Amino acid sequence: MGQPATIGLQASDVSGQKMFNVRDIQPHATVGELINSLLPQMHLPMNGVSGRPLTYHALLDREGRHLHASEIVSESLREGDRIVLQPNIDAGGRRCP
Repeated sequence: MGQPATIGLQASDVSGQKMFNVRDIQPHATVGELINSLLPQMHLPMNGVSGRPLTYHALLDREGRHLHASEIVSESLREGDRIVLQPNIDAGGRRCP
């Protein structure tokens, strides 16, 4: 059995208010490439309140784990999976010298 030509899944933001059905994901793409392609489509912020760039991670609902950006879509995701895009939050504020 070969790998599928494309994969479809559902992506949401952490709040669950922004849901997006994703079709035609290339199976050889990395999870990082998938996340980067979804951010503008889902209108998610690219910078935090301090203006620093945000890094997003994908939580795979089926397994309850964060996917690594280097993982290959066809090896980690199945048709119909649901992922939650979560920004990496750095705790604490600015350090004083």
